[in-house]
Amino acid sequence: RVPDTVSTIIAALRSGIGENQMMAYLVEMAVRLVELHRVLKPTGSLYLHCDPTASHYLRILLDAIFDPRNFRNEIVWRRTGSNNNAKRFGPIHQTIFYYAKSDATEFNQVLIPYTKAYVEEAFTQKDERGLFQSVALTGPGTRTGDSGKPWRGYDPTDVGRHWQPASYLYAKYKALTGKDLAEHPLLERLDKLDDVGLIHRPTPKSSPRYRFYLDDAPGVPTQDIWAHQPGTKGAVYAPGHGEIDEDVSWLNVRDAERLGWPTQKPIGVLERIIRASSNPGDVILDPFCGCGTALIAAANLDRRWIGIDITYLSIAVMKARLKDSFGIEVPVIGQPTEVEGARQLAQGDDGRYQFQWWALNLIDARPLGGTEKKGADRGIDGRITFTTGAKGEMGQALVSVKSGKVNSSMVRDLKGTIEREGAEIGLFITLEEPSKPMLLEASTAGVYTSPISGKDYPRIQILSIRQLLEEHAKPMLPLLLMPTYQQADRIPAKQAAEQKELFG
Repeated sequence: RVPDTVSTIIAALRSGIGENQMMAYLVEMAVRLVELHRVLKPTGSLYLHCDPTASHYLRILLDAIFDPRNFRNEIVWRRTGSNNNAKRFGPIHQTIFYYAKSDATEFNQVLIPYTKAYVEEAFTQKDERGLFQSVALTGPGTRTGDSGKPWRGYDPTDVGRHWQPASYLYAKYKALTGKDLAEHPLLERLDKLDDVGLIHRPTPKSSPRYRFYLDDAPGVPTQDIWAHQPGTKGAVYAPGHGEIDEDVSWLNVRDAERLGWPTQKPIGVLERIIRASSNPGDVILDPFCGCGTALIAAANLDRRWIGIDITYLSIAVMKARLKDSFGIEVPVIGQPTEVEGARQLAQGDDGRYQFQWWALNLIDARPLGGTEKKGADRGIDGRITFTTGAKGEMGQALVSVKSGKVNSSMVRDLKGTIEREGAEIGLFITLEEPSKPMLLEASTAGVYTSPISGKDYPRIQILSIRQLLEEHAKPMLPLLLMPTYQQADRIPAKQAAEQKELFG
């Protein structure tokens, strides 16, 4: 039934918006969403991140596939601080749709810390136990039993209320005394609470209230707007930890977490989703895993994970991140292992870029410009950094990748590029075998002498795909003391060991 319904909707959308890139994207997503729905457990859920240009179309598809009754939330995530656009209001948010597979879908309420402003406004009093706020000890309405009787000169019935100690007080009393408050009659419970200093009554005529301590405050349930206000470092309070930063703030260029992936999300966003909709030991699937933040978040939270992506750029970034995070080398199945396979990879509209990313991965070079395929690369496809000085000074080898015909003028261009960019070494990676004039041109570039080791390295190096695959050749470079990709944070030893065991 679901595929038929989706086909009808796709046909209707095609008649409405025509054949264009948006329509192609919706067809692509429809197939994948149907399959994701099929493989989900009854307790599973789906989170789909999209921008406002496609969210309204995707919502229709998701309703058809998951059933409108299984829609849970449209989460608004503020993913950037500002966006200056002369012709419209700055678009700074994107959407995360949350759908359940069934009524049995897991959901764990995720609490977030209080804002600093709320703490300063609400927790205004302090004693030897810390900051607290004074909270009503009574509930609305009158009662005829013990809960309606006077206690220490105060009659709640006079003001249309009755005694109603909060569940917090039962837990706090037990934590302080080791005893069960519920064993006593109601008015005795109030005596016991007063004995341990939990009743707050500034004057004898004041209505009795109770002390709710900030260090016991669990936080507030997460709502469907996820935002971090700029310039609010230390803007939230985590009980027992003091002031901390909100965990869903956007990534900026200075964040250590940032890996240079254009669509990378903060790990806090993925951890919030995973905490809410799974339990330790569950399997998390990210079918568009990009640089792998969801996988790292899953491992952090003791979940198992499966990540899927098809571009060699993503594969390169993920290999580096898994090695940095877990210390594991993940084999890549299905990539070219011989020249003919590399030649086939280079074919087609997208083949040049797939070949380029794959070739850069062979020499552990970082692609320049992320996933962008257009724009001036100034003759550079990739980069490798290395140490040039005792104080941590960095040098670089610039990489040019060619999948078509090559000649000596291209080598000459690379020479000019490294001079213009002030680079130490240039690497020329070619699918076709280099000619003698090319090798001669490279030899005229001279050598780079490492200030650390004193060794000489050819300034221009030409490596063919055949040499890389069949001879396992590698560029001749100085010691690499810095990672090719910005290094991901190391995962704690326990999770890292578990992940290494999974990969054998």
